[in-house]
Amino acid sequence: MKAITIIQPWATLITLGEKQFETRSWATKHRGELAIHAGKKIDREACEVPEIKAALARHEYTADNLPNGAVLAIANMTECWSIGTDYQSGMPVLYNGEGGKSRGVGLKEDKFGWFGTGRYAWEMVNVRRLPEPILAKGMQGLWNWEGLHT
Repeated sequence: MKAITIIQPWATLITLGEKQFETRSWATKHRGELAIHAGKKIDREACEVPEIKAALARHEYTADNLPNGAVLAIANMTECWSIGTDYQSGMPVLYNGEGGKSRGVGLKEDKFGWFGTGRYAWEMVNVRRLPEPILAKGMQGLWNWEGLHT
């Protein structure tokens, strides 16, 4: 199964269903199951952003008790959107290049990623939290994880 390492708190926000898009500087053709691996790094400054702090608090998390170095969930990656900007509102807009399909980014979601023009938003749906985190060494980019056979 393909996996992606994401620093905290973003891996946990995806796992909890608070974050639907993982933003990256690169696109991927991968669609389907994707293991969400929490890297060892915790961005403590991000954990203090009011919207992120509130989302974590709803699930009794803080920067001090976030899991790391483990696979937390399995998501279904359904789309890799190109990020642009709506010329009227100035808000981020997602495009997939297939027949001009586009969609806006919610006000909550835009605080949970870097939605800059020219970046990509990987859409994660049907996220299934594992009963317990499974320790694993992460890697850059997409990598193969053999820890769970579904």
